[in-house]
Amino acid sequence: MGIRVADHLLSLKPEDPSSYILLSNVYAGAEMRKRGYVPDSSFVLHDMEQQEKERQLFWHSERLALAYGLLKAVPGTPIRIVKNLRVCGDCHTVLKFVSSIVRRDIIVRDATRYHHFSEGECSCNDFW
Repeated sequence: MGIRVADHLLSLKPEDPSSYILLSNVYAGAEMRKRGYVPDSSFVLHDMEQQEKERQLFWHSERLALAYGLLKAVPGTPIRIVKNLRVCGDCHTVLKFVSSIVRRDIIVRDATRYHHFSEGECSCNDFW
């Protein structure tokens, strides 16, 4: 349904960049689900609806840093992220999936340790 809506938007206003962003988000979400990703909303502690909890996960700083790194870093180079808090379990899972999809190394330094994500695996062996 999302693809049909995005295609319709593209036919109405092909110069509007928000249509391309919507279509990109649909494809990225479909790729993640195809590979088995299911959002773990237990890391959102607010009292809200399930769908809103899943939406809140997208605003975690490591995901934003990863998106920026994918946009701006030279293709093929590792993406390095430093944060002062511990990576939540859902973001850890997402980083593994993304490293597999984009075939790039992602190195994250959090408050506890280094995580080196490569080809869908993490150097911590999911013990963090």
